[in-house]
Amino acid sequence: MPQTHLITGAGSGIGRAVAQRLAARGDRLVLVARDEARGAELAARFAGSLAVTADLRHPDTIAGAAPGLPDVLDSVIHAAGVVDLGRVSDLPLDAWESQLAVNLVSPAELTRVALPALRAARGQVLFVNSGAGLTAHPEWAAYAASKHGLKALADALRGEEARNGVRVTTVYPGRTATPMQELVHEQEGVAYDPTRFIDPESVATALLAALDLPADAVISDLSVRPGPR
Repeated sequence: MPQTHLITGAGSGIGRAVAQRLAARGDRLVLVARDEARGAELAARFAGSLAVTADLRHPDTIAGAAPGLPDVLDSVIHAAGVVDLGRVSDLPLDAWESQLAVNLVSPAELTRVALPALRAARGQVLFVNSGAGLTAHPEWAAYAASKHGLKALADALRGEEARNGVRVTTVYPGRTATPMQELVHEQEGVAYDPTRFIDPESVATALLAALDLPADAVISDLSVRPGPR
């Protein structure tokens, strides 16, 4: 039976790969877009999908999208993210605020808004985290802090919602060949070669394995690392 999934970040990278795979198997997609123009673009790309408007840079816009959500959701997939590297001594306040908003506060708020529909389906929340959610390196403080916080959100949510039948999975991809990775290389000042990194389709395969696991089990945490080259 087709399922219904609420997805952020479906425009590129891992989110796009996951959305394409779910659409190809006949599932219904509800796609979060920052504005109506972007929503129309995503709805045209994924035939039969529904776009809802919420700007993840501004978490206070998310509650306004609630009336547009279905009453039943089989999953919420948090794949959107932003990164802005810099030393703690140099990173401006807005770089902290934007990364915390998009990578942590908005996932928390969107999950809150979607929980009634998830509970109705005994569904699943999937967070696309990062290796930075487990280990912080120099110049990654703000991004890693947001992703460490996302892990804490997932862990707390898992315990809180188990009694409601809602499963929670965090996927920690290593460096993946996405537009974000290209931006990271630009910020690092090094050449970008996508063949050195994980294909987004491989991360999508891992995420779908967790999503499709029978309901009597849950993959709580899944790390995906680059294979031998």
